[in-house]
Amino acid sequence: MRQATFGIRLPRYRTRSGAFDGMVVAQLKRLNGAWPELLKDVQCAVEDVPASSPVSWETRRVMLSQSFPANHGIPARIVLYRKPIEQRARDRIDMQFIIRDEIVARLADLSGKHPEDIDPDWGF
Repeated sequence: MRQATFGIRLPRYRTRSGAFDGMVVAQLKRLNGAWPELLKDVQCAVEDVPASSPVSWETRRVMLSQSFPANHGIPARIVLYRKPIEQRARDRIDMQFIIRDEIVARLADLSGKHPEDIDPDWGF
């Protein structure tokens, strides 16, 4: 009988995209604990790569993440691009910091606050 040589709960079982999604969720939970009003009406998504041809409302090309303000009944959105972030990160801890910094920077864009006001450790 064939079976996996490692359990399904061990980290090796998770895919790269699943592990990345878990890091994003962890950062969102952490930020929601401190700033629930900032995240209340914001949707967050993960895409593998940015669109190859920017749509008309995009004013600049962003490689790691992008934010879209609320418009015509559509809530504000933050999109993180997994593969560019993975390529920039040196290791797993560095990836967590990049994810944190990108989410905080996009929340600052959407709210008009300074990133340091949202997270004093931003950029370190």
